[in-house]
Amino acid sequence: MSRKPTRGYYVKGQFVAAGSELDVQLQAERKGTQGPSRTDRKRESAALQALGEDLLGLRADLFARLSLPDALRDALAEAQRITNFEGRRRQMQYVGKLMRQLDPEALEAIRAALDEQHSGSAAENQLLHAAEQWRERLLADDTALPAWLAAHPGTDTQQLRALIRQARKDAPPADQGALSQGLAPRKGRAYRELFQLLRAQLAAPDALPTSTASVPDNE
Repeated sequence: MSRKPTRGYYVKGQFVAAGSELDVQLQAERKGTQGPSRTDRKRESAALQALGEDLLGLRADLFARLSLPDALRDALAEAQRITNFEGRRRQMQYVGKLMRQLDPEALEAIRAALDEQHSGSAAENQLLHAAEQWRERLLADDTALPAWLAAHPGTDTQQLRALIRQARKDAPPADQGALSQGLAPRKGRAYRELFQLLRAQLAAPDALPTSTASVPDNE
């Protein structure tokens, strides 16, 4: 019994079977309909929905700067009000659909705003860490005060000395029982106010960069 020949055609010497994956691809190229695969579209859709979820945590001032359609703004506001898990999931799917309608410039602006917020948060964490280090050094070592004043001459020296003195006086004795349970001793008001003073000075426009104004090493 003779075998029925496979239907197809040749392209640059290569046989292309009718209905094969290569045939479908070539036909799409001829018609100019070639585009992203279904998997690519699904991946892009998920990424845009995730970007929409990130918008929910964007600071109000950064969010206000974005040129977003009213429909998207309303959808995000509604998502923030929904507490039901399934309802919120459906709402975020709708947000993702609206995100797919944004032009590339709008999406880039959203990513830039999120990057700005992230960078600001990192800088704030670094500032808080530096203030905590300075506070502990100033309370533990008298030689730290001249070093601080040399780096931050605009500090109210009288207020700083008073806060250090009061914070030392308010410091509770070590409670070995609490420490063994992982409980930190309670601090007084001066301890907290000292931190706020140091943080404000470190954040001042004329302050040295945090990396160079860090706590000096013991000599």
